[in-house]
Amino acid sequence: MAITYLKTADPRPLVENKDIRDIVHIMLANIDREGETAVRDYAKKLDRWTGDIVLSDAARRAACARVPEDLKNDIRFAHGNIQRFAEAQKATMGECEIEVIPGLIAGQKQIPVSSAGCYVPGGRYSHVASALMTITTAKVAGVPHITAVSPTRPGIGIPDAIVFAMDLCGADLILNLGGVQGIAAMAKGFFGGKPTDILVGPGNSYVAEAKRMLFGEVGIDMFAGPTDSLVIADHTASAETVVWDLISQAEHGMDSPVWLVTTDRMLAMDVLARAPSVIDSLPEPNATAARTAWNERAEVILCDTREEAAEVADRYAPEHLQVQADDLDWWLDRLSVYGSLFLGKETTVAFGDKTSGPNHVLPTSGAARYTGGLSVHKFTKTVTWQRCNAAASHELALRTARISRVEGMEGHARAADLRLRPQAV
Repeated sequence: MAITYLKTADPRPLVENKDIRDIVHIMLANIDREGETAVRDYAKKLDRWTGDIVLSDAARRAACARVPEDLKNDIRFAHGNIQRFAEAQKATMGECEIEVIPGLIAGQKQIPVSSAGCYVPGGRYSHVASALMTITTAKVAGVPHITAVSPTRPGIGIPDAIVFAMDLCGADLILNLGGVQGIAAMAKGFFGGKPTDILVGPGNSYVAEAKRMLFGEVGIDMFAGPTDSLVIADHTASAETVVWDLISQAEHGMDSPVWLVTTDRMLAMDVLARAPSVIDSLPEPNATAARTAWNERAEVILCDTREEAAEVADRYAPEHLQVQADDLDWWLDRLSVYGSLFLGKETTVAFGDKTSGPNHVLPTSGAARYTGGLSVHKFTKTVTWQRCNAAASHELALRTARISRVEGMEGHARAADLRLRPQAV
């Protein structure tokens, strides 16, 4: 068995993370102290936005009206797929009731959180799809109040297509805010909103750090890092298809790693040879982002067998895992550590990012080892309940009291003892 690295990545400098943590900590402290005033100041300073923070109903309608009908239909198509998949997920979430022992009834309920905050990136690119993925899923889960934010563009505000997507999906409140200040405003319920129970959605390093720091005060979808993608390919794969699938993900940003794991040396060398010209064909700023990501973060790994390739994929725990290889059913059964899996040359991560239905908010930085992506489950609390009759209470009390005293928890034991004397209850 042999695993050979034909291209390796440079390690990320640790100082970057420390600087980001310090900046976000200061910003959140200022917002805690000064409230909406600090949020407005950051919007003016960082995004050069001095307009209304709350997007009015009239402004919402006007933005939607400016979106071309063909684009509206494309967005509706994607929304329909995402909604149908989320509804199918919800159908798997059952409530239950069981008589554990005679007289003891216990059950499970599924209760949506009361409010959600959805962050939609809008810096380098206008992430229409992120509005669809987050707001639609919260709506299907049954969340009563949804606030959405997205970075503004100077003198323009949130791009019209994003506003249309937010409106289509059912956002109750739209705020002209991005970055740390947008995250904090949703968490606190500023500008007429409702303090959010959970914050969801992708964003840059500052947004991810703000969510991490607020975790506990509110829930979050996951700890997010730069997006990443791994392609497994064998001799049946097309080098052109593989290289475009890799570079299309590298254009997310300079720190977005992409990995090729292959059992075919000729394919690996062809991909390495093609990548620079593919990158050069992109417009700016896409080309610069993809070039840096490819040069500094990409890896190409040659394996002798498909089992070795699967082991490498498991070790990397990629956000996106794409297989362009023979015997797709084998890969579906074998692979288990990924955010979302794309099987065959006819599909691509780009479909999942935009239109196909399964959510594109996925675990990064190896988090696929222990969690999946955004789903209706993230917006729903699985809670339990129980009740019992006198006979069951007597049985439970005897055993609870004995276990509690073994543990040294006398208060628990006495609370159980009371149930042995019904007149005292």
